[in-house]
Amino acid sequence: MSIFNGDVVTEVRGRIGLITLNRPRALNALSLGMVRDLTVALQAWAQDPAVLAVAIRGSNKEGVFGAFCAGGDIRFLHQAGSTGDPDLEAFFTEEYALNHLIHAYPKPYIAFMDGIVMGGGMGISQGGSVRIVTERTKMAMPETNIGLFPDVGGGYFLSRCPGRVGEWLALTGDTIGAADALAYGLADHFLPADRQAGLWEALASGPWETTEALQAFLRDQWAQPPVAEQAHRAAVDQHFALPDATAIVASLEASADDWARHTAATLRKRSPLMLHVVLEQIRRARSLDLAQDLRMERDMVHRCFHLRPGQSETVEGIRALAVDKDHQPRWNPGRVEEVPATLVAQFFSSPWSASEHPLRDLKG
Repeated sequence: MSIFNGDVVTEVRGRIGLITLNRPRALNALSLGMVRDLTVALQAWAQDPAVLAVAIRGSNKEGVFGAFCAGGDIRFLHQAGSTGDPDLEAFFTEEYALNHLIHAYPKPYIAFMDGIVMGGGMGISQGGSVRIVTERTKMAMPETNIGLFPDVGGGYFLSRCPGRVGEWLALTGDTIGAADALAYGLADHFLPADRQAGLWEALASGPWETTEALQAFLRDQWAQPPVAEQAHRAAVDQHFALPDATAIVASLEASADDWARHTAATLRKRSPLMLHVVLEQIRRARSLDLAQDLRMERDMVHRCFHLRPGQSETVEGIRALAVDKDHQPRWNPGRVEEVPATLVAQFFSSPWSASEHPLRDLKG
C-alpha cells in the first residue's frame, strides 16, 4: 500500500489500482495535495501493464463508502483568493488537467459514486468508464451557491444532458438522486449501497487476465435502478430554453406551478452575475470538446478571482456560506435584471494567449 499525505490512499491488489479518498471530516473535499496524489497514481498506473483497471471510492467517519467527494476545498479557495496565494492558480490548473486525464484514461476507471458527489467530486467521476450510483447518491453541481460556476468539465458534461437539464442543474445547483443521474447520462449503473464492499473486494481479488474478462464480470453485477422521477422535465425544458437568465427567472416567477416558483426563489438567492455567466458557459460548451471546455473554464475561474480586485463573487459567496455562515452574500450586481452583458463577456475573454495558456497541452 502507498499512502501519500493520508488524504489519498492507493494500493494495487491483483490487477486493480485502488484509490480511497480519505478525508472524511471534510467529506473528502479535494486539496491541491490530493489532486497531485491522484495525478501521480493515475499516471503511473496508466503505464503499468500489471494494472488492468482503476477503482475509486470515498470514505466517511465510520469507514469506507458513504460519501464520495463534496468538491474542492472551499475554505482554501476563500483564503487563497483573499490573499493572492499562487497555489490558487496551481489548484485549478492541476485539477482541470486531472479531470482531463480521467476522461482520456486508457484503462477502465470505475467510480463508486456513493453518498455526496458534488463539484470536484463530479470532476473525478464523470470521466469514468463505469460510473456507479447507489440509493444514497446525492449529486449536484452547486457552485452558483458560492458565486462560482460548474467547473471541472461541468460545461462539457452538463451541456450533454437531455433537453435543458444542463441549464437547470447548472443554474440552480439542485441535487438529484441515482435514478435521475442515470436518466440524464451522469451515471451508468445502479448498485445497492450494501453491495459495494463485495464488488470492491471482487475486483481486487479477481483473476483478471484481460480487460474483456473484467468487463464481462461487471456486466453481471448491476441491479435494477429505481424509476427516474423527472417530474418537472417539461417545465425544465420550457423555462430553461429561454434566451437569458433574466427571462428564465421572470418566466418561472410568472408560472402558477409550485415547482417553478420554488425554482425562481432558488435562483434569486444565487449570484445574479454568475447566473448569466453559467448560462453562457453551458450553451457555449455544447459545441466544444472537453479540452476546449476546460480551457474556457480555466479562463473563467481566473476571472472569478481576478476580474474585479476585492470584489470577487466567489470569495464573497464562500464567506457567506462557509466562513461567516451568515448566508447573506452581498452580490454585485444585486439582481439578475441589473447584470450588464459587458461584464459577462469578460469571463469568456482569455487572459492568456493560446501558446501561454496553462492548459495548452490538453488534447481534445
